[in-house]
Amino acid sequence: METLLIIDDDVGLLENLQMHFEEILQDDAPRYNVVTATSAATGLKAAQEAMPSVVILDMMLPDRSGLEIIEEMKTLCGDARIILVTAHHDMETTIRAMKAGAFDYIHKPFPDPAALDLVVERALEYRQLSRRAASVNVENAAARLGDIVGTSPLMQQLVKEIGKVTSSHATVLINGESGTGKELFARVIHNYSYDEAKPFIGINCSAIVDTLLESELFGHEKGSFTGATSTKPGKFELAEDGTVFLDEIGDMSLMLQSKLLRVLQEREFERVGGVKRIKLRARVIAATHRTLSEEVSSGRFREDLYQRLKVITLQIPPLRERREDIPLLVHHLLERINEKVHKRVLRVPPEVLEHLTRLPWRGNVRELENVLTRAVVLAPGEVLLGGDLPALEPGPIPESGRTQPSPGPLFAAPPVDDASQIPTLEEAERVLIQRAMAVTKGHKGKTCQILGISRPTLERKLQKYALSQPLASSLGGQG
Repeated sequence: METLLIIDDDVGLLENLQMHFEEILQDDAPRYNVVTATSAATGLKAAQEAMPSVVILDMMLPDRSGLEIIEEMKTLCGDARIILVTAHHDMETTIRAMKAGAFDYIHKPFPDPAALDLVVERALEYRQLSRRAASVNVENAAARLGDIVGTSPLMQQLVKEIGKVTSSHATVLINGESGTGKELFARVIHNYSYDEAKPFIGINCSAIVDTLLESELFGHEKGSFTGATSTKPGKFELAEDGTVFLDEIGDMSLMLQSKLLRVLQEREFERVGGVKRIKLRARVIAATHRTLSEEVSSGRFREDLYQRLKVITLQIPPLRERREDIPLLVHHLLERINEKVHKRVLRVPPEVLEHLTRLPWRGNVRELENVLTRAVVLAPGEVLLGGDLPALEPGPIPESGRTQPSPGPLFAAPPVDDASQIPTLEEAERVLIQRAMAVTKGHKGKTCQILGISRPTLERKLQKYALSQPLASSLGGQG
């Protein structure tokens, strides 16, 4: 018989839960011995006396919060699994709870009895598999979740996993398609892993040639190669006891993979051209859009390095698998875009949100931000117009709890009777560049970001259309 301790100040709920669990049988005998308490103080006393296997702990208690007493609870009853309960959906508290050592974090009202039973059974199973409980103090964790937005089941599960990851400094491998925000998740892991500010040093392994990447990672000594006019520390050294983030590690050459493997094994490295051994104190988080197991099979990635990197693996879901998060993301991204392009597009009609939810989003959150940026630039007022969004492509309609509109483009261009009213592509391109230049007040770098083009391409277009400066006056009537 397993002892189950339930701590909640709702007496009616306590009685119902006690009755429910005491009726569960195993081999014709009661499965649980249920002990209850209505405050933090009586709960801690009950934990010391009953030594429960699982604790269901309410977040809001009359004398102290459930989060505050997790450490004491773990000290009193050792390897008991603690399930935190709250009536509020709070992503940051979820991370703090998981980092503090909670086994799971569930919300009131409780799911159906079978689902609640499953959570408790899983807690018992994990307790049997591992007789250890993590213990991490998070009182001084000041970092926030930043740009990670979402309440879908996939995102809630991912947040729980991140909370567990932050309790150790093990190597982490983040898998996810391009545009899913892998670096954002790496930064959250870093920020919640330390009680004080530590360096976070990132580098894109696909953006630098091998010879320079080796120097960037490990540093170099003066005179070690042509152009090395001074000694330069590398990313591993600059990170000190913080985090090194290796983005797109799947694109790293086999030669550098071999050197990185040795560094991870020995926790030491040398600068290029140097002989002094330098200790690796930083945690390593790697990310890739590739499937490394397939890269290993094809001989493009070392299996021993893959095993070193995937101590802890996180899978970032693509946007099309969490479509219910898109409305939240839209409003979140609009705030940032409005600030960047100096506009106030604040309203998004329901049909526009519906359209955005149905798009394929092969570029994930990055593509969503780019689409919104263009729509904001073109919007004539405070409303995001559907006509400035991409058309739906033929294909299956994503499942959703909402009523779906009929398939096909929802926001086609208004019908015209005279073909001469339709602008040519060059005319449309010229007007779009004019608008972007007007919004950015002639700042070419920001204009390139809005249009998604390179600086040389913008210069050619400006010369082609004789646009030497933003022509705000010419935009009248273009909406």
